[in-house]
Amino acid sequence: MVITNNTTLPEESELNVQELNLSSAALRAGSFHLGKQCEQANNEFMLCRQELDDPRACLAEGKAVTNCALDFFRKVKKSCHEEFMQYATCLDKSSGTMAFSQCRKTQGVFDKCIKDNFDWDRPSYGYFSRAKVIKSAREAPKKEEKISYPDATPGLPEDYPKPPAKYGSRFHWLE
Repeated sequence: MVITNNTTLPEESELNVQELNLSSAALRAGSFHLGKQCEQANNEFMLCRQELDDPRACLAEGKAVTNCALDFFRKVKKSCHEEFMQYATCLDKSSGTMAFSQCRKTQGVFDKCIKDNFDWDRPSYGYFSRAKVIKSAREAPKKEEKISYPDATPGLPEDYPKPPAKYGSRFHWLE
């Protein structure tokens, strides 16, 4: 997107929203459940960004994603804070890449707490990579019509003489 003098930018008050003040390990620990619980808001935001190709048009959807994530982590803090922190700390301290494989026990404890308190199941392996059709409340943007130009150079008539190439054929191996 190119910014020109005619481009209107949103006011700073429109851009201010409470941020998720969490570490990478905490975001990674809650990522599967967060992705499942905020799937609709995330899909709406990504669909808006993809279709409109203008981030200014999708500020409301972006705020909805942030609010969904804030609500999710508030619920987790209220009900499963200890289990969540053990899992996040394990991810942070067990390996340099925050690998899940080192923390399966604490993951199981956290998943059980989430299941018991909210009745949310951890999404199955590959859930987020499956192809899905998204039903959106927004109407699809109108597609621009492709401009078709008439052929500027008409072809040669069929009876036009075609002498052999002066220096041989480009495809000499086909002759």
